[in-house]
Amino acid sequence: MSVETFEIEIRSTKPLAPSVKEFVFSRTDNRSLLFAPGQWLNLVLPTAGGEIRRAYSIASPPVQSADFELAVTEVTGGPGSGYLCGLEPGARLSAIGPHGFFTREARDPAPALMVATGTGVTPMRSMVLAALAAQSPAPMWLLVGVRHEDDMLYRDQFEAMARTNPNVRAFYTLSQGAPAWTGRRGYVQEHVPALLDELTEQRAGDPHVYICGLEKMVSAVRQLVRRDLFIPRERVHSERYD
Repeated sequence: MSVETFEIEIRSTKPLAPSVKEFVFSRTDNRSLLFAPGQWLNLVLPTAGGEIRRAYSIASPPVQSADFELAVTEVTGGPGSGYLCGLEPGARLSAIGPHGFFTREARDPAPALMVATGTGVTPMRSMVLAALAAQSPAPMWLLVGVRHEDDMLYRDQFEAMARTNPNVRAFYTLSQGAPAWTGRRGYVQEHVPALLDELTEQRAGDPHVYICGLEKMVSAVRQLVRRDLFIPRERVHSERYD
């Protein structure tokens, strides 16, 4: 898919978590946004300090539409996210893309363990939704790590997918969970070995591992699955946000 520059308009926004906002954008030329599940766009932001560019993974699946979704973490003091999160519906920007090789074909039959922290889950949401739309039979398991319960992006949607699609499972682990939290605790890498063992036991094929988040987590999980769990390089896919 060729990279292009195009104008976009904010259609709507809503909070996903205390510091994360969902944006629904639309191409102003009404052309469909063509991309592969997992790819990202550069937004051109004309801030008071000058033009800057920020990369955001596309959270929605490719559906032959001019509309698409992004999830943006508002970083305290961050000129890019601060500017973007201050915009209202109707505001227009330029976008460049799509970019990226952290992708998964919608009809890929291989089982997948998707490991994410924070907004690193957004490209995986695109991958899972695209696979379900394509009626893929592949097992797709998500392991998402956040600090607190109210930081869990798309929780209701992922859990609804898991209830209605036997191939989808969603797991959340909290590193700073409240005492009332009864789910998983700790960092994602603590739960990867058991989930990979269970996924492998399904005998649906050799699982692939998709990892997205900040560099520290991505490096830790890559090292774990490559060195300790002996997953070959070609079945480990990663992208970091910093």
